[in-house]
Amino acid sequence: MSLGRSAARGGMVVLGGQGVRIVVQVASVAVLSRLLSPRDYGLVAMVLAVIAVAEIFRDLGLSTAAVQAKVLTREQQTNLWWLNTALGAGLALVAVAAAPLVAALYDEPALTTLTVAMSGMFVLNGMGAQYRADLTRRMLFTRLAAATTLAPLVALGIAAYAAAHGAGYWALVVQQLVQGVVALVAIGLFAGWLPGRPRRGVEMGEFLRFGWSLAGTQLINYAASNIDSLLIGTRLGAHQLGSYNRAWQLLMNPLVQLRGPTTTVALPVLSRIRDNPALTQRFVQRGQVALGYSLGAGLGLLAGAAAPVCALFLGPGWDVAGVFALLACAGLFQTLAYVGYWVYLAHGLTTELRHYTLVASALKVVCVLVGVRYGITGVAFGYATAHLLEWPLSLWWISRRTQLRVGPLYLGAARILLVAGAVAAAAYATAQALHGQHPGVTVPVCVVAGAAAYALLLLVPPIRHDVMSLVVTVRGAIGPRLPGRVVSRG
Repeated sequence: MSLGRSAARGGMVVLGGQGVRIVVQVASVAVLSRLLSPRDYGLVAMVLAVIAVAEIFRDLGLSTAAVQAKVLTREQQTNLWWLNTALGAGLALVAVAAAPLVAALYDEPALTTLTVAMSGMFVLNGMGAQYRADLTRRMLFTRLAAATTLAPLVALGIAAYAAAHGAGYWALVVQQLVQGVVALVAIGLFAGWLPGRPRRGVEMGEFLRFGWSLAGTQLINYAASNIDSLLIGTRLGAHQLGSYNRAWQLLMNPLVQLRGPTTTVALPVLSRIRDNPALTQRFVQRGQVALGYSLGAGLGLLAGAAAPVCALFLGPGWDVAGVFALLACAGLFQTLAYVGYWVYLAHGLTTELRHYTLVASALKVVCVLVGVRYGITGVAFGYATAHLLEWPLSLWWISRRTQLRVGPLYLGAARILLVAGAVAAAAYATAQALHGQHPGVTVPVCVVAGAAAYALLLLVPPIRHDVMSLVVTVRGAIGPRLPGRVVSRG
């Protein structure tokens, strides 16, 4: 099977699994939002905004280093497993020691025990990091999708039971820990190996250099991405943070879950064709088309129909439609730039990625600092504005260090914005016309209106060409298997 066909089929498998995970994620929001209060969510979000930064140091970029390496021996893989596990255990101890400081930062005594309890996530994620990397490297996407689908499903069931029986915010803690345990067991079984003893004399320098450089970039990006939660928590309190967090969880978490697997599929492919500029250009442009005409159009729909969507999935008492719509815009601009991230990783340009991330993060922090004066809607507006300014800059930046031509990507992004804008306008007009109707009626009608606007734009030849290219890619992924050589582990 050709590498491109393997990637397309792998993408369909992973996206299928992510589709199930997104259903579970949305169900989690819909169910638990009716059982828990904004304050419950706010308290847990406060802990995550502070201690989850340590997740970057727990992985230290070693998972990505393992995936993109041209050669990975079993001894190197074992050493990487022990490194991730040791880092996870060490950071768990740091989190326990820092728990009183987290409580003092927000002036919330309950955060001490919450932080201690959630420190177990570091150990679980550390032990599972190299199993995930191994399944990705071997392109065993079906096994990876099965493991990452089972874990949140089991965790939701247990969390809903706990919340219904009065556990409060502890139901959310249980959800996180159960998901980590189930995921670790599943991916370990599917990977089919156990780590041996760590070995001395094994060459690890290349992995550590790559991982450390990438970790620096991830740390900067994480700090900038979570400045909104930190500012809301410290300035506006747990209730406002909980409201903002629900809009974020309903929109951005499913979006990350959809976009993330595209990197899982794209990285091993681009790593193999990185010495062929023409193939790289073609792959990246097709990736932009696939993301933009699917996720981009969907985000336009959600932005336009924000009010009925929030009413349907969150229920009464959650006035976050404006925040939700602005986050949908931010997600659209993020998606336009996402293909550049693949290129950075596949070419090992972690230093250049870190330099760009510093600039983009500074822009994001400034926008959010200005926005927080106007409450959570102002924060969301600042976040969206930062990504609007950032996406064209990101593509230009990567073109300075690779042979990637950004002109076609800019033109492709313009067409995607046209489609997303038309879908959003149609959905918004429909939502306004049906104001006062039950959201269970309004949302499906908005979907139909958005789809009609999408279909109308197919009359534009360049857009029709883009969509037909996407259809061909999907058909290639789901079509019958062809005999041939399967790509080796390498």
